[in-house]
Amino acid sequence: MEIRQLEYFSAVCEELHFSRAAEKLGISQPNLSLQIKALEQEIGAPLFDRLGKRIALTSAGELLRKHCCNLFTDLDNAYEEIRDLCEHQTGNLAIGMIPSELDYRLTPILIDFHHRHPNTRLRIYSSVDVAKLVLETEVDIGISLIPDPDERLTVVPLGRQEYGLVVSAAHELADRESILLEELKGYPIIMYPKGFWGRELVEKECAKIGFRLNTVVETTSNPSLFRFVAENVGATVQTATLTKAVGDPKLRFIPIRDRPPARETCILHRSDKYLNRAARAFIETMEEQLKERSQR
Repeated sequence: MEIRQLEYFSAVCEELHFSRAAEKLGISQPNLSLQIKALEQEIGAPLFDRLGKRIALTSAGELLRKHCCNLFTDLDNAYEEIRDLCEHQTGNLAIGMIPSELDYRLTPILIDFHHRHPNTRLRIYSSVDVAKLVLETEVDIGISLIPDPDERLTVVPLGRQEYGLVVSAAHELADRESILLEELKGYPIIMYPKGFWGRELVEKECAKIGFRLNTVVETTSNPSLFRFVAENVGATVQTATLTKAVGDPKLRFIPIRDRPPARETCILHRSDKYLNRAARAFIETMEEQLKERSQR
């Protein structure tokens, strides 16, 4: 049994189509079929059921696919460790972040990390589904809200942040020291679109007491959102840390004193994936910097 044959087998598993798998691999379809047939003969069991033009994994195929995934993960980890050993403090690091954190709060930490580790090449992705990027190994590390439990993920909590009302200095509520959640009812609100975690958290808390936000503008852009608020088009519901990071003197943050929506951010990485030196250093930097800022 050769690694190449297992790679061919995995490609067919992904496509469930010999021609498409062959095209993806850059080999001819007859050659691919011969390799799969040789693998089946060596194993002593069919790996695919041929159903006319369709194919499906047999029980033996499902079992081999499971072990192939583990094998390729182990190989990737071995290669990564060897590269890490050879390169020392150099290397690549892909990081996924939720947009609100990337736009303001965490970019200064990324810059600081770069200054500390200038030989590490950073690739930074903004996404509302960071856990998916981590699980699909599109990124090495994710900064996200705490996702649903998944044994494939290691979760390192970074802290809890409460939401409050953010208004313009010209807003009628700008001088309030605090506000009740129910008082948001009816006010024009600027928010991220539905599907964004922060929006869903806030809407969920509002629904518990029987109302929906009067959202008049939706935007996926943080600068745009806070510009609308600063110009008094409407208020928004965001965290104090994010509002502070924006640093606009026209903005006022008003805590919600009765039942403030809250979110917990975390670092994510795959439990079965080797973390190189750059990744470990990034996690240390992130924990150190956020701890310092929370104490200010």
